[in-house]
Amino acid sequence: MAESSSTLVGKVGAEFFGTAALVCVVVGSGVMGTNLSNDAGVALIINAFSTIFALALLILTLGPISGAHFNPVVSLWLLTTRQLTLRNTLAYIPAQVGGAIAGAILANAMFDLPAIQFSTHARVSTGTLIGEVLATAGLIAVIGILGQRGQGHLIAVAVAAWVGSAYFFTSSTSFANPAVTIGRIFSNTFAGIEGGSVLPFIGAQLVGAALGLLIVKGVTRG
Repeated sequence: MAESSSTLVGKVGAEFFGTAALVCVVVGSGVMGTNLSNDAGVALIINAFSTIFALALLILTLGPISGAHFNPVVSLWLLTTRQLTLRNTLAYIPAQVGGAIAGAILANAMFDLPAIQFSTHARVSTGTLIGEVLATAGLIAVIGILGQRGQGHLIAVAVAAWVGSAYFFTSSTSFANPAVTIGRIFSNTFAGIEGGSVLPFIGAQLVGAALGLLIVKGVTRG
């Protein structure tokens, strides 16, 4: 039976809200971290832990509605594996990007910063792009392997754990999400990324997603 328009609207709304909330947490906790400490390491810990808890809660809360992708590479991966329709994919991705931008603007306003601003934080280097490939490949591998094993109930905790860990072991601090990357253009804060770094980051994320798919196929074969 074809999915009703009202059901799709609910799913798209969940993707918009979830991505907006996630980026608001990422940007807001980054601002709070720098407000509380001049130590970049402490700020990163605050940023990471806030993101870990929020991401797990958002997946648990919104997963039953939309699948809680909050990430175009996750939606595209599910499209390639025929777990998501083209119609839903084309609806989800704009909602994720729009939500990410809205979340960054909300975080700016919450901390009495100019609501609309643009980051000047250049992030591109060979190392950071390798970091993005690794972070995204690991994310897709975690989701895919758990899904193949019928352990979908563990995805919320596992994804949050991977993202939180990758904050510290990747050189890029694990964006691993094109929508979040675009959203973070709109905040010239600790968590921001300047516009010129965005396309290389998204390219690395797409490469990572393809690598993650290969990992899932390789380790679950047979």
